[in-house]
Amino acid sequence: MHDPVRNAMARVNRADFLPSHARGEAYVDAPIAIGHGQTNSQPFTVAFMLTLLDVHSGHRVLDVGSGSGWTTALLAELGCDVVGVELVPELVDFGRVNLAAAGFGGVEIHQAVDDVFGLPDLGPYDRILVSAESDTIPQELIDQLRIGGRMVIPVAGTMLLVERLSEDESAVTRHGAFRFVPLLRSRG
Repeated sequence: MHDPVRNAMARVNRADFLPSHARGEAYVDAPIAIGHGQTNSQPFTVAFMLTLLDVHSGHRVLDVGSGSGWTTALLAELGCDVVGVELVPELVDFGRVNLAAAGFGGVEIHQAVDDVFGLPDLGPYDRILVSAESDTIPQELIDQLRIGGRMVIPVAGTMLLVERLSEDESAVTRHGAFRFVPLLRSRG
């Protein structure tokens, strides 16, 4: 069976998106610290989230909490028009350098703006991947989805799939327990 997510993960080397001292751990199925209290997510979790997101070539995708740029690169490898957003300035730079070095120089990671979730000015998006845990589903992110779009986000320890059905209605399904670093609005 053809598995686009598995194939993309085989082609995009996780080690290229880790700090040099942690690259030897790239093939361990565990989250790896990348500095500033952030992690490069466990490969099993990333594969699960990408499968749930159900991206297709040509989809416009927002990668919230892009960190080291690994998930951003995986989405680009899957044929998506992807843009990342990251809160920690040092990780914005780290992710940009990693993407360029791995051959994804046309993919952008933006600095998050205080008090704003996502990148509303560049939306709407077909898909939104959130790699940080929220206490609630941010309406600001749902508003950035196209009608028919999907968002995968960990909320209060549970992986959720949010499908935007209309301007005012979304369907939410639960897909297991996961732990993530917190989704924050600002550094303060």
